Amino acid sequence: MINKGIRKIDSTAIVTGKPLYTEDLIMHKDVLTLKLLRSPHAHAKIKNIDTSKAEKIPGVVGIYTYKDVPQVRYCVPGQTEPEASPYDRVLLEDTVRFIGDEVALVAAEDEKTALKALKMIKVDYEVLKPVFDAREAEGNEVVIHPEKDIVEPYPFGLDAKNNIVSKEFFEFGDVEAKLKESDFVVESSYKTQSQSHCMMETHRSYSYKDINDRIVVVSSLQSPHNVKRILRKVLGIPSSKIRVIKPRIGGGFGGKNIAATDIFTAFVTMKTGRPAKFVFTRSETFVGSNSRHEMFFDVKVGADKEGNLKAIELKSLNNTGAYGGNGVSVSSESGHNTLPIYNDIDAVRFNARTVYTNRLPAGALRGYGATQGIFAIDSAIDELAHKIGMDPLEFRIKNIIDRYTNGKAAEDEILSCELRQCIEKGKKLINWDDKYPCKDIGNNKVRAVGMAVANHGSGIPRVDMATVTIRMDEDGTYKLLSGLADLGQGADTIQAQIAAEALNTTVDRISVYTGDSDLCPYDTGAFASCTTTVTGNATIKTANKLKDILLSVAESKLGFKKEDLELGKDRVFVKNDNSKFVLLEELGRESVGGIGFASDDVPVVLEATESFGMLKKIKPFIAGFAEIELDKNTGEYKVINFACVPDCGTVINPTLARIQVEGGVMMGIGFAMYEDPVFDKDGRLLTDSFLQYKVPTKKEVGNILVDFAENFDPGGPYGAKSLGEIVIHTPAPAIANAIFNATGVRLRELPMTFEKVYMGMKNNNKQL
Repeated sequence: MINKGIRKIDSTAIVTGKPLYTEDLIMHKDVLTLKLLRSPHAHAKIKNIDTSKAEKIPGVVGIYTYKDVPQVRYCVPGQTEPEASPYDRVLLEDTVRFIGDEVALVAAEDEKTALKALKMIKVDYEVLKPVFDAREAEGNEVVIHPEKDIVEPYPFGLDAKNNIVSKEFFEFGDVEAKLKESDFVVESSYKTQSQSHCMMETHRSYSYKDINDRIVVVSSLQSPHNVKRILRKVLGIPSSKIRVIKPRIGGGFGGKNIAATDIFTAFVTMKTGRPAKFVFTRSETFVGSNSRHEMFFDVKVGADKEGNLKAIELKSLNNTGAYGGNGVSVSSESGHNTLPIYNDIDAVRFNARTVYTNRLPAGALRGYGATQGIFAIDSAIDELAHKIGMDPLEFRIKNIIDRYTNGKAAEDEILSCELRQCIEKGKKLINWDDKYPCKDIGNNKVRAVGMAVANHGSGIPRVDMATVTIRMDEDGTYKLLSGLADLGQGADTIQAQIAAEALNTTVDRISVYTGDSDLCPYDTGAFASCTTTVTGNATIKTANKLKDILLSVAESKLGFKKEDLELGKDRVFVKNDNSKFVLLEELGRESVGGIGFASDDVPVVLEATESFGMLKKIKPFIAGFAEIELDKNTGEYKVINFACVPDCGTVINPTLARIQVEGGVMMGIGFAMYEDPVFDKDGRLLTDSFLQYKVPTKKEVGNILVDFAENFDPGGPYGAKSLGEIVIHTPAPAIANAIFNATGVRLRELPMTFEKVYMGMKNNNKQL
């Protein structure tokens, strides 16, 4: 079942409209509708809230302010505990820190009434001075979090009085000396913008009390078990009184790894005893959830005249916005998932800071800091190659790690790497030798190519873990239960394939049940590229344990030792005589009936549960190649071909993997060229709909060419590594490098709009 491009197990249901999303599961007619009053100020103290008029509106059931909710500090990301992020939020607070921050919660009989009530709430604000620029935040007179009760789970350098969320520093070697010895040095600064997730389904949840007076939350989220933990902490409800269910999800990309609406619906159900729903509008998803972290980089790289990389210095400044969710680890990954790619460097220094500002809070988004860091590092590497006079492709091949080496900046041993194979395959796909650097095609238009390389991780070592249960039903088929979250990427299908391989059966005999905190064992959730690797390894361990149980049970039925038996698709048979067998259906039926083989040594229920914890990073690698067509009169350009070759180890499902690559490249092109949240001088987001916020469609992008490096990682399930995030890393630097090859203009700030290209050519006297 491994390396087979089988169809997603839910594909037919999806295209026929059968899956049930959160709103489809609302079964109570008396469900309350929730709406939030949001702050019109970027920074203010609430002096008074008058809800009296709003409370008199017929149909208003409750209005809640900071005076009515638990004042428990928490962090909004649904990550494994203890989180790296500071606990700097409460459900509602008397201070607002960005335009869109929560002020009051309305529960009403319908949406119209709730919206009317919002307009009747009168708030008296003491407007405070804001700070928006991350470069001005540290040590600013404006202190965004002066409160004394912020919790720092890990000592990552939180200094709230100076607006610092975290600090990180590591180095080896003498960077100054090695840069001084270098024949060629590039020193540049880069900026990457924030980015919205733009998932099809906005944030939403629905809660109610079941017959046992337990609060049930049905929500479009990425980590049911971790959100359950947040609800327990914030609301003070015992874990046994909470159930969280993840139904079908309309996309996430990291944006649904937060408790955006869940705490509010659960709180109202707790207070009123009634079911409640909260559905974000598209505008609320833009202004009231989170986005990619805006980041600033200073890079220094040096090499000798033979093209040997000698030193890298990376300084990173991370704007986490009004709250610190994910800020610590995103900042860290901008270095830890970029620097290890280069081998035999004499000196490396990484200096990272994360700061608070009065901007929309940032959070997890596909790529998680590495996407930003790769743009800076790879752009500088490309510039250094040109300065030396080397083909940038050859310069990278000369300096990257391979299967026999391990980057000095790597915190864990890298067990497999076929990055050179990625480059060679991508080089052929894009026809690099014929097209590099640029070709004139007439009418003042040119075609140029650029490339980039990247690495990532597969889960968080010593943090992420998963537990899987597999049981055999009475008909001889299997049920797989896991707390993972399939966001549409095909995680359920991948786990079914892995289980089928281990149990020597077919995918159609595996039923996958996921995303229910009551029925499914603990899983970290769908983030940090851990689903295939972490949950997949747990699935293999569980399947092997169940296989051993089945063979032990079959011993007494067949009269042979289990070492002489083999588990097949629907039976256990004797290895040297497959005419002797017992059907799994027979074992399953007798197991459920409690007769036939029950003993002290053999369980009656044919079921196994095992766990797997990530101890080392399993690193995928990738090479991306952009071919652009650019009009030198206007600066307008288009990506006509993008070749992408990942090393994701064994490809469990080539069809789903190819789709992952194509989707990631599209998202990366959007980040590189189009997507740009725009704020006015007061900190108000102006691009809060798809009329203003532009994302590319297939019409804006040419061909996406995909191949895979052949590799096997001993740490992954059947040799597999992750794929979901690394595919977004290379479009921005590859396109930037292609623009340079076309125009001689180095763009160091994203997005790379047509206007920036034109102005760059004009300022460089390349095109008047």
